[in-house]
Parts: sequence; structure tokens; C-alpha cells
Amino acid sequence: MQPPRRLLLVEDEPGLVMTLTDRLIAEGYEVQSAMTAPDGLEAGTTGAFDIILLDVMLPGGNGLDVCRELRQRGVRSPVLMLTARGQVIDKVVGLKLGADDYVVKPFEMAELLARIEAVLRRSLAASTAPALAPGGEAYRFGDVTIDFRKAEVIKDGTPLELSALEFKLLRYFIEHKGAVLSRDELLNEVWGYDAMPSTRTVDVHVAWLRQKLEDNPRHPQYVLTMHGLGYKFVG
Repeated sequence: MQPPRRLLLVEDEPGLVMTLTDRLIAEGYEVQSAMTAPDGLEAGTTGAFDIILLDVMLPGGNGLDVCRELRQRGVRSPVLMLTARGQVIDKVVGLKLGADDYVVKPFEMAELLARIEAVLRRSLAASTAPALAPGGEAYRFGDVTIDFRKAEVIKDGTPLELSALEFKLLRYFIEHKGAVLSRDELLNEVWGYDAMPSTRTVDVHVAWLRQKLEDNPRHPQYVLTMHGLGYKFVG
């Protein structure tokens, strides 16, 4: 029997904490909660969680800073941000800092559960995907080296900070080297939402990958835009 998946809920609204905890436990999760930014950072750093639900607005700090610090400390647990309606900048910044997805409050429980499951599926797929045929467990292009078993990306001797979603997107590009990949295909295969998010989500993440991987992101050598079609990796 598979052990329950461990979930950390960092949220300061007592009523929401109680409601979410009860429902998540009923869905088979083992739930630990924290109600401040420092407590959430401490719990996320010291505990081994399958997923972290992280509110943006917290006492003692904010979820964006917690997310950034978790990634800097090497915590790779998927992070699902909980944002208030209209906080567009928080969604963009959160994803850029290493969050895997976000849900806008107020949300339906069914939507939250679906997003959690999708994030967990992506995380599992990224961690259990077979080694690539070209180069096996490692792959190199230009001055970038990728160790797939360790989920490490190094450029010119310097480790790069990639979120789990960015890493999976890069891996999908490499696995399909030379093929033109539409935005819908990337949404379906990497995000796993059956094209629920806008295609702009793909463009934003590709731009972030280019910022980290390319010598000149404005004139990319490896992840090319195929106008009207999508993207192609030629590393």
C-alpha cells in the first residue's frame, strides 16, 4: 500500500486551514500546517513533503520570499502558490522564483485538488523519467551540462537554479530535439492541464529558460521560435 503523500499547508486564515486540512486528509493526504512565513520556511526546509501549498500574504513575511528561500536552500518539493484575485504580478513573480503553479482565491475545492494532482504528476514524471538515449543520464549542449539523475544544470561551470517545471520543460525539449513543438503540445505534456492555462504561460517559461541557458537570450541558439508553429530545440 502506497504511503500517504505529505503536504505542507502554509496559510494564516484559521477557517481555511481547517477546511483544507479536513478535505485533504479525506483525500488521503498527510497534512502539516504553518501559519507564518518563518514557520512555513522552517517546516518546508526540515520536512520532506511531496507538495507545499503556500499563501502569498503571510504574517512575518510573504510566500514569494519563502518560495525563493526554499529554492535557494535546495528544497525541490513542488510549490503551489495561493494568490488573491487580481495579484497578477504575484503569479508571475512566484513562477519565476520557482513555484510550480498557482491557484487564485477564492477557489473551488475541486479545482485545487485537480491542480495538486497535476503538479504531483509532473513532479513524479520528472523524477522517474527514463534516461535519454542521446548521452544517457547526462546531456551537453554548448557550455551547458545536464545531469538528469541529480536534476542539475550547469552552465560554464556555474550551477543554474531551475524550477521543477523549467527542468521538465527543458527535458521535454531535449527528448524531442529537432522537432517543432506546438504550445498546446507543451501545455499538455509538460503542464499536464489539457491546455487549461493560456499559451502565454509557455512563452513566459521559454523566455526564462533562455535567460538562464542562452548567451544572448534575444538571439537564441538552442530554443528557437518557429513563428506560427511553436518552438524547436536544436542544442
